[in-house]
Amino acid sequence: MPEVLKAPLVVEFPFTRSLGPVQSAFLTGLRERTVLGVKTTDGKVMVPPVEYDPVTADELRDLVEVEPTGTVTTWAWNPEPRRGQPLDAPFAWVLVKLDGADTGLLHALDAPGPDTVTTGMRVRVRWATERTGAITDIACFEPYEGAAADTEPDAHDGQFDDAVSGIVAEARLDYVYSPGRAQTAYINALADRRTVGERCPSCRKVYVPPRGACPTCGVATTDRVEVGPAGTVTTFCIVNVKAKNLDIELPYVYAHIALDGADLALHGRIAGIPYDQVRMGLRVEPVWTEGGRYPDHYRPTGEPDADYDTYKELV
Repeated sequence: MPEVLKAPLVVEFPFTRSLGPVQSAFLTGLRERTVLGVKTTDGKVMVPPVEYDPVTADELRDLVEVEPTGTVTTWAWNPEPRRGQPLDAPFAWVLVKLDGADTGLLHALDAPGPDTVTTGMRVRVRWATERTGAITDIACFEPYEGAAADTEPDAHDGQFDDAVSGIVAEARLDYVYSPGRAQTAYINALADRRTVGERCPSCRKVYVPPRGACPTCGVATTDRVEVGPAGTVTTFCIVNVKAKNLDIELPYVYAHIALDGADLALHGRIAGIPYDQVRMGLRVEPVWTEGGRYPDHYRPTGEPDADYDTYKELV
């Protein structure tokens, strides 16, 4: 049996959001080495601050300044830091109740080892050298021998020069994907310029790409069937928004294509024809590039359009 494929994949995108008055004040405060919380309806101080009371849903605007020192309420050791985490060396994730606050702030604690971290230990903020108005302006926490400040949180109007009005957070997910037995066979066949699906032994439908099991009957599919190469456009969309790292002239068409002999439509790009001439029922065939492991696009075969009744169940 051929080896099942696997490959590292990355999903990432920039997440942009605007900030309301509370979050703006909090992040701008971090830039100025000031930690702000917000007072809830029952008088508790939440850090990080929120804009609405989690109990009463009342709008919250009463900002208060808390101390950059605090107490660890719980923790977990991280022996292998990942890309983008606060520290490169092993560290502890900690919840810190800052002096003057009633809730915990999650961040990293720079500690030499797990045996040096305890619940109840005193810590303080280590500020980043360069601060931009983000949670990363707190580089991490570090152990601190001082006692808790015996003061009430100071009221703060949240007014700073050049307040932060929005942030861009890079969201990223690194993972290893394995397509499994069925799709491994499908991908390997594409490298030989063949399209192979699998037939359900119960309902006899042929699924392309194969899933390893019939989604209707719930039974394993092991009978491989070669389909196509030609097929029929069942439905399509015209793309007018350029995608990053995709060098295709706008506009272009992506379509669902029912390959001859398949009972499930796959998607592919349509080319070799003006975008406004693509239509349902258009007969198309795959176009392979030199060394390509899958069709680059589909083009018209020149055959008459398929009758709607022959593909209506696949729309």
